[in-house]
Amino acid sequence: MEEMHSKELVEVIAKALVDNPEEVVVTEKAEGRGSVIELHVASSDMGKVIGKQGRIAKAIRSVVKAASFRDKKNVDVEIV
Repeated sequence: MEEMHSKELVEVIAKALVDNPEEVVVTEKAEGRGSVIELHVASSDMGKVIGKQGRIAKAIRSVVKAASFRDKKNVDVEIV
């Protein structure tokens, strides 16, 4: 099975959650010893990605951190 990188992982998760998957844009910026992944979604889908009390956003961050831990990278996810 092909290994999925953090950026692709965020994109797959986000597109599965939103009503407008064509408006999902994921960018990655190197920062220090790790990277920051920025997730952009349609404003109408923002609530679906954040979830009640930020639970979905927290879950996305946890999954990405777990996946990036294997690569010994520090990856943060920001929802913009």
